[in-house]
Amino acid sequence: MAAVRPGLQNVLLLLLGAGVLRISLFSDICLRYVKEGLQPYVVVAGLMLTALGALGVARDGIPFPTRRQPVASPDVHPHPAGHDGSGHGDASGAEPGHGNGHRHAPEHDVDLAPDPASEHGHDHSRGPRVAWLLLPPALALLLFAPPALGSYTAARDSPQLVVDYDSFTPLPASGPVPLSMTEYVARLQQEESGSLKGRTVVLQGFVTPGKGGTWKLTRLVVSCCAADSQSLSVAAHGRQAPPADTWVRVTGTWRPEGTLGTTSAAIALDIATLERIPEPANPYLDRAPGR
Repeated sequence: MAAVRPGLQNVLLLLLGAGVLRISLFSDICLRYVKEGLQPYVVVAGLMLTALGALGVARDGIPFPTRRQPVASPDVHPHPAGHDGSGHGDASGAEPGHGNGHRHAPEHDVDLAPDPASEHGHDHSRGPRVAWLLLPPALALLLFAPPALGSYTAARDSPQLVVDYDSFTPLPASGPVPLSMTEYVARLQQEESGSLKGRTVVLQGFVTPGKGGTWKLTRLVVSCCAADSQSLSVAAHGRQAPPADTWVRVTGTWRPEGTLGTTSAAIALDIATLERIPEPANPYLDRAPGR
């Protein structure tokens, strides 16, 4: 792999900066990879990369070859009149072999400085080959942004531990209750009053297939970025599994297994209705449907 010329380094910075701005400033695609609160910092990073690339182009120029002008060869001066080329001068006493019409530069009197690049065996005017590794992510962000994490990650992830709630807001007296996945799991295992018994709830998430035709309704939550994601899953019963990673909104009731308000309560749902929905703009933000 060839070393990266300075001009191409600047182009790589421009491409990478443009890709970062595309997913953070001109869209919310970056929320597939980082928490919502980090989006402004991603925008700043994209602006800085773009500015550095633009400054480099302004300094080094466009890194595309230009046609070189032909260099004229040195003129050969003819012998002046009165010389027959035999090396004899005129009667003025000039030394033989040296006419008045031309001069010979002394040989071996020009001491050329050694090239530093040749002394050390490498050229410092070019960037390291590893800089080419910036090209694939830059093109990916510009042309095809990778999707958010989904069922493949959730099936191999350890379940998220829900934080302890000090208290729970009373549920509406009637009607389906929209809940986040976090609140649903917390009410099942922490609320001693058992308010979810017999109540219809509304949840949403993506499909994670299981063994033997089973499936789970899943959400992934992050603390900082996709690398630290953890899953929240609810075992789904009563409906055939849609394709993996399909986002759905379901209504149903708690499947009565175990004791509500304790860790023995099954994190499960008997589904009554199922509706396919688009992936949310922020797939890692666990909130109640419609909020």
